Amino acid sequence: MEKTIDYAAAKRRTNISNLVFDIIIYLVLLFVVIVTVYPFWNTIAISLNDGLDSLKGGIKLWPRKFTWKNYADLFQTDRIFNAGIISVTRTVLQTVLSVFCTSLLAYALSRKEFVLRRYLTTIIVISMYINAGLIPGYMLIKRLHLLGKYAVYIVPCLVDVFNFILVRTYINGLPDSFVESARIDGANEFKIYLQIIMPLIVPSIAMICLFTAVGAWNSWFDTYLYCSNKPKLHSLQYVLMSFLQQSQNQSTNANDANSMALAAGAGSTASKSTPISIRSSITMVATLPILVVYPFVQKYFVVGMTIGGVKE
Repeated sequence: MEKTIDYAAAKRRTNISNLVFDIIIYLVLLFVVIVTVYPFWNTIAISLNDGLDSLKGGIKLWPRKFTWKNYADLFQTDRIFNAGIISVTRTVLQTVLSVFCTSLLAYALSRKEFVLRRYLTTIIVISMYINAGLIPGYMLIKRLHLLGKYAVYIVPCLVDVFNFILVRTYINGLPDSFVESARIDGANEFKIYLQIIMPLIVPSIAMICLFTAVGAWNSWFDTYLYCSNKPKLHSLQYVLMSFLQQSQNQSTNANDANSMALAAGAGSTASKSTPISIRSSITMVATLPILVVYPFVQKYFVVGMTIGGVKE
């Protein structure tokens, strides 16, 4: 009887300890969620608030004076729509072609029967750590006659070394019996890659797709370097960056900001975009497309390396 009572007491203590531990974990996770979500939510509130009123500060979770004018100012010209088309097409093409070329190269250099695979892999990895620099890179693009052309967004990004390492590591974890069986059936290397390897590396493909798409969508410096004199090739991020600089130049000193704040406090009802409101709006325009795409890719991150493994 005493053993039963002791066992029950120990079980209760264990349950209490587990409950306390769970509460601590949930509190920590709640804190992390708040710290992560609050800046984003605050940016939304500022982007939807009147620009002059935003200069007063104190905006937390909800806008004091709701308005769409900050977004209207961003989309008031055709330039923003053309830039959006450039960014969307660039992101799609760069993602598809880069993922295909990178994964194909990773498969080729993962084959043990390829004699030069170690030397080529070493050369490729070294290029990730040792960069020629900005000027040699610009001269290379110029020698390739890519300056001011749409192809400058695609060709230099066909192979990404970091993504190459990820995919190659994933392929090396797959059983060799897949490839051997396909070769016995008479499949060539390209058919093996498309019909055998590609379906098995979907998680890694989804991962590098997200990395590549985010990088392509957020890129603006290559537009600044290679296509700044070609307005029709300006990306959305470059146009938004230019728009932000223009809005900041309208208020170059503290006196301008103070005068606008006083005007807002004096009962002015005119709505005007300011650098802080434009910056928040630009942040939301640049971020929302990635947030929409991410949930469809996230599920692949939790898939284990044993997907499609052979049971022997």
